[in-house]
Amino acid sequence: ARYSGQGGVARRYELISSIRQENPNTLLLDAGDMFQGTPYFNFYGGELEFKLMSKMGYDAATIGNHEFDNGIEGLAGQLHHAHFRILSANYDFSNTMLDGLTEPYRVFVRDGIRIGVFGLGIELEGLVGKKQYKETKYLDPVEMATEMATVLRDQEQCDLVICLSHLGYEYRGDKISDIKLAGATRDIDLIIGGHTHTFLPKPV
Repeated sequence: ARYSGQGGVARRYELISSIRQENPNTLLLDAGDMFQGTPYFNFYGGELEFKLMSKMGYDAATIGNHEFDNGIEGLAGQLHHAHFRILSANYDFSNTMLDGLTEPYRVFVRDGIRIGVFGLGIELEGLVGKKQYKETKYLDPVEMATEMATVLRDQEQCDLVICLSHLGYEYRGDKISDIKLAGATRDIDLIIGGHTHTFLPKPV
């Protein structure tokens, strides 16, 4: 859930702090769409969101389509405010201002457990204007997830593999989703998904 306003931020900060007191090995992750069309984003362009997430102690996030709302330049210009990892395995930013500013994956060690986390983004064509994402190349998420799982299991010797996905939970037709990704890949222990705002009464 996302809280708005000063009181909402304070409540969320208190919640995170209490959880970390109970379990100091907690990872705090975001599945994308950190930027939204709120008055805060419209005025600060993402600076406030990144600063607040940093203060709350986020460990990593992936990129959603709304991160391109102010164009790729807008996102690149705000990243220095994010004191957490931005993970994206299937966006090739090599010919853009984001080149070198993201990572495909990150390994976190908690109480001796190696946890590999990687990010996947939704196809931008038809969803985001070309002028906003420019030369960003969308790579097949199933292929990249398979590669990431292999790298994290075999090379990085991870005990757990987590995918931060902004693909969306489920669709009719052939569009790739978290459900399809889970069925088409191996060695991913957990998919944390965003984009479709799907309410799940319990984990699937």
